[in-house]
Order: sequence, then C-alpha cells, then structure tokens
Amino acid sequence: MKQAVFSENAPKAIGPYSHCVKVGKMVFTSGQIGLNPETGEMANGVEAQTIQAINNLKEVLEAAGSSLDGIVKTTVFVKNMADFALVNKLYGMLIREPFPARSCVEVAALPAGALVEIEAMAVVNG
Repeated sequence: MKQAVFSENAPKAIGPYSHCVKVGKMVFTSGQIGLNPETGEMANGVEAQTIQAINNLKEVLEAAGSSLDGIVKTTVFVKNMADFALVNKLYGMLIREPFPARSCVEVAALPAGALVEIEAMAVVNG
C-alpha cells in the first residue's frame, strides 16, 4: 500500500504531488530544488541551489524514515550541463559512499527557475 509523506522542513509542494511516496520499505521522492523552506526564496546560484536541494531531499527522506545514506538511485536535472562538474563535486561531498546509481540530464527549464533538481529512490532505515 502506498503512503504519501510530507516534511514540515522542506518547501511546500507547488503542485498536486507528495514530497514522497512510501511503498513498503521503498521511498520515492519528488524532485527537490533549491528553495529555502523558511523563506520560500530560491537560493542564489547553482552551488547554493545544489546544497539546498540536497538538504531538502534529506528532510523529505527523513520524514519517510530514510536518509541520504538510504538512497539507491538519484536523477539529477541541470539547466546547464556546464554546471555538472560543480554539482557533481557538491553531490559527492554531501552524499556518502557507497554512492547510489545516478542519472544526470540537462533540461530546458525547471520549476521556479531552478538551476538544479534532484529526485531519489531510497530504502527505509533499519
């Protein structure tokens, strides 16, 4: 049975979707962008947006009983592939080994003018 999960510590959903859906021991997140949940403002620049997106992802995963360490697969969407080296460096600093499987895709646009968006599939802790 699927269960919608929302985090009070992540930006509110800006559409008809859940922060994540939990099915058994698996968690499937919606994409997280660099919105600050306290101010509703987008972080400034790709570096700050990447860090904020991963922090938002962390909050969503924790609300579902998982964590960044529980991630098995991510998809990273970037507005400009030229930013990938920086996004990759930050990702590698914030998400620990063993690294999850990952895809990265350049897209024409992201919600709210974001430069990066990250979604994940994870296992529940324990």
